[in-house]
Amino acid sequence: MAYPVQVRNLRRKLTERFRPLIDMKDVAGRPDEEQMFLSRGVAALAVRIETACSDEEAALSVIDSSTDKGIDAVTVQQRGDRQHITLVQAKWSDKGEAGFGEHDAAAMMRGLDYLLELEFHRFGSKIDRHSAAIDAALNSPSPKVTLVLALVTGTDLHQNTKNFLNEMVDKHNLDDDLVEYKVVNLRDLHREILGEYAERKVDLDVQVDGVGKIDDPYTAYYGTVSAEAVAGWYDEHGRHLTARNIRDALDVSDVNDKIRATLVKEPEHFWYLSNGITLLCDRIRKHGKGAPGAVAGAGAGFRLEGASLINGAQTVSAVHRAMGQKPGKAALGRLLVRIISLEECPEDFGDRVTVAANTQNPTQERDFRSRRPEQFDLRHDFALSLGLKYVIKRGEPDPASDEGCTMEEAAIALAAVHSPALAAQAKRDASALWGERTYRQLFGRQPTAHQVWRCVRLLREVRAALEQEKESAVNRLASAAAYGDLLITHVLFRAMSIADLDEEKAEANTDWEARLAEVPDRVRRALAWMVVVIDGAYGRNSQMGTAARSKERAELVADGLYARVLGDEEPPSDVGSRLDRESGASGRLTNAVRVIVDAGHIKDGTVLEFRPVTGPERRQLPRWIEEDPRRSRATWQNNKIKPLVWSVDGLAYAPSTLVRQMRRTAMGNDQQVQGTLHWHVPGLGSLVDIAEELRVTAGTES
Repeated sequence: MAYPVQVRNLRRKLTERFRPLIDMKDVAGRPDEEQMFLSRGVAALAVRIETACSDEEAALSVIDSSTDKGIDAVTVQQRGDRQHITLVQAKWSDKGEAGFGEHDAAAMMRGLDYLLELEFHRFGSKIDRHSAAIDAALNSPSPKVTLVLALVTGTDLHQNTKNFLNEMVDKHNLDDDLVEYKVVNLRDLHREILGEYAERKVDLDVQVDGVGKIDDPYTAYYGTVSAEAVAGWYDEHGRHLTARNIRDALDVSDVNDKIRATLVKEPEHFWYLSNGITLLCDRIRKHGKGAPGAVAGAGAGFRLEGASLINGAQTVSAVHRAMGQKPGKAALGRLLVRIISLEECPEDFGDRVTVAANTQNPTQERDFRSRRPEQFDLRHDFALSLGLKYVIKRGEPDPASDEGCTMEEAAIALAAVHSPALAAQAKRDASALWGERTYRQLFGRQPTAHQVWRCVRLLREVRAALEQEKESAVNRLASAAAYGDLLITHVLFRAMSIADLDEEKAEANTDWEARLAEVPDRVRRALAWMVVVIDGAYGRNSQMGTAARSKERAELVADGLYARVLGDEEPPSDVGSRLDRESGASGRLTNAVRVIVDAGHIKDGTVLEFRPVTGPERRQLPRWIEEDPRRSRATWQNNKIKPLVWSVDGLAYAPSTLVRQMRRTAMGNDQQVQGTLHWHVPGLGSLVDIAEELRVTAGTES
């Protein structure tokens, strides 16, 4: 299996971090200089992982040369009472398929022997800076040598290579544990370059009382742990404790409050009322007091390597908060715990347990998708390619708009650009996007961070432009603005040149920014054309929402709208569709007040009511009107210039002038408006409606 995204990001980060630091003078100008650097960069990164040193120190550890005797990097570090020597052999692969066979293992073992014999002259000159430290370490009490195989691959070592390494390590460890080996693979290297974005490996020291053990078919332990210990895990590891979980703690749930209340008020009952917790780990080792399995029901200590809380995240979160609230009382509580080792389990068993164990809150289909490799790849790609966050778990805070996006937003954006059918489906029921077939359509071809982010940006720009249009859109135009975001996004995306959707170069970013800057004007035109297309296909009484949600209608509207968007023709004006527009496509005089006054249709003294028309008005004006209900009333006088006498001040106004004054006072908005849309005669409609009916009647009579 190839790992193009991970390898690409690893190459980029190695270059950024180590190119200025690693000595490459000995291979400068050679055809394989780049490959040599990448191998050395991997070696330095492996040292960084193993020792937590700085990049500068890691770069100085590299001794790779034509005479390195199978050792590419070396460093010495004091850890506790022991001196640790780390020896690295690194293998780069552009395809993420670096091999390491018995021949490579034998070369590294020969290099180890030379070092153990202090035969530094067998190595290149780069080892000289380390020789004194190696000498001192090997002559210290209980030194430790770790052989690190740093391999850019996602596959495991061949069993024959493992057997050879184990045999050679055993020969060096006749009397003690001098030598050990470990593999740092592509996943580990990738986790290191992710830095703060990575899920940190968690090792837990756990003391379990009343221990029981299951051996067949897989190793597991169960018993009880103290609430105080559990709160300590949370303090130390935080969200990393739930690395394998399909959700975070979901603190918004009221379940947490109930759990916390029980622990604070009735700690002695907590064991009986709590569902407990489940931990998965890569490996279980004896640690601390007691001997697991020695005496059934006794206490025992364990070290859980690569531990993850896969059930009970809410419980642990609530326990932590209870300990902060009333530590003395909460510490008396105990929890059921189940610990499952994955060391001898099938590859997918951990995911099966994770999904099966999550029953405290309803698990949604999107939660299962959040565990898919492509979602982790996208999260990593966002971090490394864009420096942004890609949130995949429910319960994690949504990133700020300029800091990234969520998996849900990405799915909706990808659906919008994919096809009218998926745009309609997303508008109809976004949760349906997580079905297997639809999910494969969106994420099956492994979109890159650049692809997803550009689609998300486009959708956001369309929505922002529509929000701006809603400031003045009314009637069918307003309805189209409310429902048309995904359909218009699809059409604009389709009309754009998308050949560089995945392009990383600066020119591509500049080009995309230029295209996004055009979105507001494109949306303005597309929105008006959308009304024309829908009215032409389904009539002026058809539902805009139906056109946006129905697969068949969305496809027809998208095709018609696409043809209009590609052209240069401006959409026709639509009477009553914009707040700031008074003339219609027919060019007829549409001054409603003049029509009504000429007809004498409204008697002097008739009370009219103000009605908000746009979304912003509906959000901001009602509370202002509630403060003084007179603000929503005016009395009619048959005057073609100022027919409304406002109840607040007794002054006469033109309808648009009065509405602008009201908006200016309550909303701080001085936009041109069509005031005749806002003032209504109860039972008869707006001044626009009344005037239109009078025109129709006059036309019929003539």
